[in-house]
Amino acid sequence: MAESPKMTTQTLRLVSVLLSDPEAEWYGLKLAAEAGLKSGTVYLVLARLEQAGWLTSHWEDIDPSVEGRPRRRLYLMTADGIRGAQQGIEEHAAALGLRPQSGARSRPAPRGASAT
Repeated sequence: MAESPKMTTQTLRLVSVLLSDPEAEWYGLKLAAEAGLKSGTVYLVLARLEQAGWLTSHWEDIDPSVEGRPRRRLYLMTADGIRGAQQGIEEHAAALGLRPQSGARSRPAPRGASAT
């Protein structure tokens, strides 16, 4: 597998969407809408993720004249991609002092309050 992609904010947003249904085949404009990113950004990130081995892609098998739209490039996460994305999100959350999807985090008592 190639080197893991840099986990930018855009990459984190995109892999979070992909991980919401990791067995689904996603297309770029749907990912852009779900992640709240511009399509140009999404396609650059998708290319990096595919180059890293985190995704595979293929062209949709349709007849564009019958469907009334162009074919879509469909993206599917690989097992390495699922692991890498989960690890990247966990590392990012840890750096921010967060716990991703692990239940509620207890908050420290306000200053001056007794911790009984």
